[in-house]
Amino acid sequence: MSQVSQARPHTARWTEADVPPQTGRIAVVTGANTGVGFQIARVLAARGATVVLACRDIAKAETAADRILDGAPQARVTATHLDLASLGSVRAAATALRDAYLRIDLLINNAGVMMTPYGRTADGFEHQLGVNHLGPFALTGLLLDRMLATEGSRVVTVSSFAHLRGRIGTGDLSARRGYRRVPAYSRSKLANLLFTYELQRRLAAAGAPTEALAAHPGYARTELSRNLPFALRLGARLVEPMFAQSAAMGGLPILRAATDPDAAGGAYFGPGGRAGMTGYPVPGRSSARSYDPVLQQRLWAESERLTGVTYPA
Repeated sequence: MSQVSQARPHTARWTEADVPPQTGRIAVVTGANTGVGFQIARVLAARGATVVLACRDIAKAETAADRILDGAPQARVTATHLDLASLGSVRAAATALRDAYLRIDLLINNAGVMMTPYGRTADGFEHQLGVNHLGPFALTGLLLDRMLATEGSRVVTVSSFAHLRGRIGTGDLSARRGYRRVPAYSRSKLANLLFTYELQRRLAAAGAPTEALAAHPGYARTELSRNLPFALRLGARLVEPMFAQSAAMGGLPILRAATDPDAAGGAYFGPGGRAGMTGYPVPGRSSARSYDPVLQQRLWAESERLTGVTYPA
């Protein structure tokens, strides 16, 4: 039975109850052991999907799977190792997933880091761009053929309202000239959107059944803020009780992008409340820069060059 035919009538507030039945679908959720990713995996599993928690810490992923099973004993949940800071790990995870599943319905690129001190991935990429963009770019490309034969399949990549301040020049993706952690984070989140829109353009041009969408969780209380500079971390602790929302609420825009039958490829979802930081999910628009087709194509070409992953025609 199709996803569309199973959809509940829309309500003014899109909630977990609006997620259509996912029985028979295979969903891969990166970074699903905690926070927003865990909430996404929990809901998809409860609605009948077979959910793979793809995480850097396999022990934490297995513990998260057990937590999901505690709440939904009939759920089908498994864990696999994925470290987005290593292309070797990305390739190994993709191989394991391809061996396990002939089809993938949902790939949710949720895992990421935020405002980390300067560092490099195993492959020499600036850490935030490597984990937040280049790793997901490679993983998506390596799994895409498992999705192209699956009607209604979707790639959902998680961005952030921080992308609004993002600037990206494809000539210095390694940030060798003056690293600053906040602009580097914004840049990586802009890259998520440039990637999504270019992927959707290519999929649509090919007449593929797979669609690419993006979403952001707003200001959600998660462990992602652990790397904030001290002053920002202190400020976050003071304002969170008043302005932040739960991880479960933060997961709703991503769930809507992944499962709303009316969501179209290239859509961007986020909270509809205060300044787009809290509230129930609504469709919206990202920055003008994120829709720049020239920048999208330049980033795509450079991402293929750096990762060595070329997408199916």
